[in-house]
Amino acid sequence: NDLSNLKCFSLTCFTLTNAYDNRLIPLLRRMTYLEKLTLYIRLVDRSTFVDGTHLHNEILMHMSQLHRFNFYISTQIPIDDSVHHLSDDNMQQTFNNIGYYQTSCIIDYYCSSNAICHVFSLPFIFNRLEMITNRIPSLIFPHVTYLQVVDTIQFNYSFFIRVSRAFTLLKYFTIINIMSPLWNFEEYEADYIQSNSIIIFPHLISLNMNILDKYYIEQFLLDTKTHVPHLTELKLSYRNLKNVTENFTRNATRNNCANIKRISFCDKRDYPNELYIYFPSLEIVSFSII
Repeated sequence: NDLSNLKCFSLTCFTLTNAYDNRLIPLLRRMTYLEKLTLYIRLVDRSTFVDGTHLHNEILMHMSQLHRFNFYISTQIPIDDSVHHLSDDNMQQTFNNIGYYQTSCIIDYYCSSNAICHVFSLPFIFNRLEMITNRIPSLIFPHVTYLQVVDTIQFNYSFFIRVSRAFTLLKYFTIINIMSPLWNFEEYEADYIQSNSIIIFPHLISLNMNILDKYYIEQFLLDTKTHVPHLTELKLSYRNLKNVTENFTRNATRNNCANIKRISFCDKRDYPNELYIYFPSLEIVSFSII
């Protein structure tokens, strides 16, 4: 098909892909008279990050009529001690050099063997973000309804405050953290600590905390810490939920559990009657290893 007369093209791919260099770039180069381009892509199996210089040389310079480019591109690459660590400013400069000043860049070396770079145009027009770490930029993401955060560093109270302010329409929240917080949960009497204000997630309907320390479950279910008036779905460990709710008797977690309709557990298939009594709106209980 002749793509040279195409004026507008949009591609959104939420799944990770390795088809960028050998399939997408050749396709885009055929759109020589494109005027508007929108890309949301998450890349793997590359040795380098996609930066402004790359986008200019491989795509933009071949589109002389392009006047609007909305994009989100994340690149995950393997790293070792020989890899030079770029900074956010290094990456931002590659966009400034080609005249794209309304962009933001986040580079995270979130473990010893992997790094991820997020580059995106501003304002952020997309509704989904994944693999975001503690380093959330001081921006507002007004359209994001799905957020996945992941880190080897603990997420603390101030982090969740920043999330609630940056993602004002957040509906689906997945938290992945393989390290426990600094404080000892068993010694943390969160019911009685009033020094921090209550965090509000007014639109949150689904919370995925399947592989977390039980601290995070307490952070979201205790009504003295978080207010989630529309929360209807939980994905988590049965053992942790049982502990946090004190065997489904704890009054301080009842309010945030009152509207839960669906629970997916990752570690148990048989559930006591107390579970259904404690969650009065519960309709579906399931088991999932994911």
